[in-house]
Amino acid sequence: MTLKKRNALAAVEAKVYRGERLTREDGLALIECNDLIFLGLLARYVKEQKTQDYVFFNVNRHINLTNVCVSRCKFCAFGRDAADPGAYAMTVEEALERALNGPPDMTELHIVSALHPDLPFEYYVEVLRRLKEALPSVHLQAFTAVEIDYFTRISGLSLEQVLTKLKDAGLGSLPGGGAEVFSPRVRSLVCPNKASGERWLEVMRTAHGLGLRSNATMLYGHLETPAERIDHLLALRKLQDETGGFQSFIPLPFHPANTGLSHIKRTTAFEDLKMFAVSRLMLDNFDHVKAFWIMLDLPIAQLSLEFGVDDLDGTVVEEKITHAAGATTAQGISKGHLLHLIREAGRTPVERDTLYNVINTYGEEKN
Repeated sequence: MTLKKRNALAAVEAKVYRGERLTREDGLALIECNDLIFLGLLARYVKEQKTQDYVFFNVNRHINLTNVCVSRCKFCAFGRDAADPGAYAMTVEEALERALNGPPDMTELHIVSALHPDLPFEYYVEVLRRLKEALPSVHLQAFTAVEIDYFTRISGLSLEQVLTKLKDAGLGSLPGGGAEVFSPRVRSLVCPNKASGERWLEVMRTAHGLGLRSNATMLYGHLETPAERIDHLLALRKLQDETGGFQSFIPLPFHPANTGLSHIKRTTAFEDLKMFAVSRLMLDNFDHVKAFWIMLDLPIAQLSLEFGVDDLDGTVVEEKITHAAGATTAQGISKGHLLHLIREAGRTPVERDTLYNVINTYGEEKN
């Protein structure tokens, strides 16, 4: 490491311990740093200032209403054309049946789908309405910003009108998917048919203005540069300064199998852990950084708790999108297994609801 780089990192370290906001240049210095232990030390310090030794999780179930999609992004192995083998679209009754088969202590339904060319907006409204009637105490976290944008196109309604109708039907919050990388260069190459990065941010700004909280994501490890990753984080940080509506940030490693980018190698554990640490350090106004264990493998997700992560997502039950791209993780996990992973890492497990209200704080594991 050159003296210039060493001095830059020393300056960043001093800023972190003083609680000062990091700049774009600081972010570039961090993302180019290969001293993983150093990055983890800083990220862990920031995490502990925010949430002490607590690690959060929830009991949730994923539902993917359809895989028929007009966007057909190059990085996606989930989407299908309507006539393709394996293409499906759930009826409202089928979605309700899956929801009713969730864990007995489930507090969240996580619902994301593809951009179906024929399903009307009222279908999605009816799905939420029926789910909320059947499970009034379960929080409905549904529809990415890309889906919300698509709903405006198929309905002719404004963003506010779409979100208000969904909220009235039972929508509780938005997941963070569809952000990918905001860079127009990257989006033109991998997802030219979906909402732009600016539009994604506009959807979230509007949702936050209506009192809906959301998560945020970044899909990394495909065609983006390190600088484009940092610019993505800075765009999220700027909107969070404005609205305060983001609850957690979730870095998502790209899975190349069965996609139009299958020639790209999957990110390494080293790169994944670095991305978690850098995200924690740059997003000073986000309370939580989440490791979506489905996309990481459980050992890496557990190790991420040393790199700024304070949330392991939830029980999931059934996951289709990442598994279509070759994920070999289980499709779900028990609450007991999550508790064990968190305790084994020397942390205190905290079961939460979607809005981070504490349901239960767990002590040490009993033998």
